[in-house]
Amino acid sequence: MNEKLEKLNRELAKGEARLRRAQHEEKILEHQIKQLTRKERTHRLCTRGAMLESFLIRPEVLTDEDVMDILKQAFSQAGMKEVVSESVKRRVAGEPLTE
Repeated sequence: MNEKLEKLNRELAKGEARLRRAQHEEKILEHQIKQLTRKERTHRLCTRGAMLESFLIRPEVLTDEDVMDILKQAFSQAGMKEVVSESVKRRVAGEPLTE
């Protein structure tokens, strides 16, 4: 009976060690996902910021507030919200935005 108890305790310890390793691996993978998501977002922000700057005249002299005002004006134009909304709907549906 004592041997069975020792064997069960060893199996329990091995199982607990496997669980700890699996939990550690899970944390590593979650961290990698966050890192990749952050890198994708950073890349997207840089790319889209460059796109915006390509439409601005002398962007280096404009402040962040200036650019925000320009964007507010551009996106408050009649029909712009509908254009953006329609673009998002088409993209989500897997359709091309341009034909």
